[in-house]
Amino acid sequence: MSVEMVKKLYAKMPAVNEKARKKFGRALTLSEKILVSHADNFDTQTWDRGKAMLALRPDRVAMQDATAQMAVLQFMQANKAKAAVPSTIHCDHLIRAEVGSQKDLLRAMDENKEVYNFLSSSAKKYGIGFWKPGAGIIHQVVLENYAFPGGLIIGTDSHTPNGGGLGMLAIGVGGADAGEVMAGLPWEVLHPKLIGVRLTGKLSGWASPKDVILYLCGLLTVKGGTNKIVEYFGPGAETISATGKGTITNMGAELGATTSVFPFDQKMVAYLNITDRADIANLALANKELLVADPEVYKSPEKHFDQVVEIDLSTLEPYVVGPHTPDLARPVSKMAAEAKEKGYPVQLKAALIGSCTNSSYEDIGRAAHIAKQGLKAGLKAKTPFLISPGSERIFHTMKRDGFLETFEQMGGTVLANACGPC
Repeated sequence: MSVEMVKKLYAKMPAVNEKARKKFGRALTLSEKILVSHADNFDTQTWDRGKAMLALRPDRVAMQDATAQMAVLQFMQANKAKAAVPSTIHCDHLIRAEVGSQKDLLRAMDENKEVYNFLSSSAKKYGIGFWKPGAGIIHQVVLENYAFPGGLIIGTDSHTPNGGGLGMLAIGVGGADAGEVMAGLPWEVLHPKLIGVRLTGKLSGWASPKDVILYLCGLLTVKGGTNKIVEYFGPGAETISATGKGTITNMGAELGATTSVFPFDQKMVAYLNITDRADIANLALANKELLVADPEVYKSPEKHFDQVVEIDLSTLEPYVVGPHTPDLARPVSKMAAEAKEKGYPVQLKAALIGSCTNSSYEDIGRAAHIAKQGLKAGLKAKTPFLISPGSERIFHTMKRDGFLETFEQMGGTVLANACGPC
């Protein structure tokens, strides 16, 4: 992530935010601060939630290998020598999860040789970053390398909002949108409405960040977020790690939300530092009032959001969603009775650990902790289970801390750093 680009954005934000406060006649939410500072032309832009079309200038474009093929072909039609904005291609979708990391990766390289050759050579030609097969899942790689507080990124995958875990608006788009932005055109999107989610308390026991979004899926349903941005805030937000926040924003896609975002805080500083981006962390700290909503918003959220939801993390218990739809939610304590009543199959056939949503070190560490206890008690897994590390970095950290060995001893199969079963 270029520090210069972040500097430029932060330098421009105060003036445009001030203009927006005057124009709207009120304080600004974090989502609005990011949207107005990325407007193609703030003065001529109509701002009307749910009605106006916004013309925005994203900071970056990210593409996964399945959708990048068409996006790159469309971009080529523009006859440009280089992509107009920093862009990357991530080879994570075409690796089938079957046997294990090495064999699956070799087979993918063979089966998709033509695709990989096309993408890597186009990337070279047009100045696009290229992450080879096995380097990691697009959203985890973006979070570790490119996401930054206050930014706007579009990605050709529905779970792009994972970047909201670092306080940016990260939005999933179609390949044509990516092609146009790479060609230098502004990106158009319906002006989203805003849902404010106030978090209080602190997660405890077996509850994890995922339970926040699973609970919300049950509450708002799969259509509840359509053309809306979900903006989290409140003292509870500061207790959740950056990767935990990423899990929550990632799965906002299951609500149909345009994207989701958390305000900048110390947990993001810690994550930026640990992923070798101390310069970005320091820049963000120096500009932190630009990277959170105005104080008035938090005092009277109902005046600034179209809908406000309150969640007390202290009372949240682990949730289970499904089958068939992610908004069929209930606490795990009610699952047995419901399965019996509705005749759900109760035998587990497989378990998957990882994916772009759950492959952070925190998530994998939890699962490894349980596996370790099982091994101590002399247990072995009866059900096949598969592990997808989110990135090369996650894989090596798992290896360093003995997680890989624990999973394998328990009977698990470690897959390539790719989407795999997900």
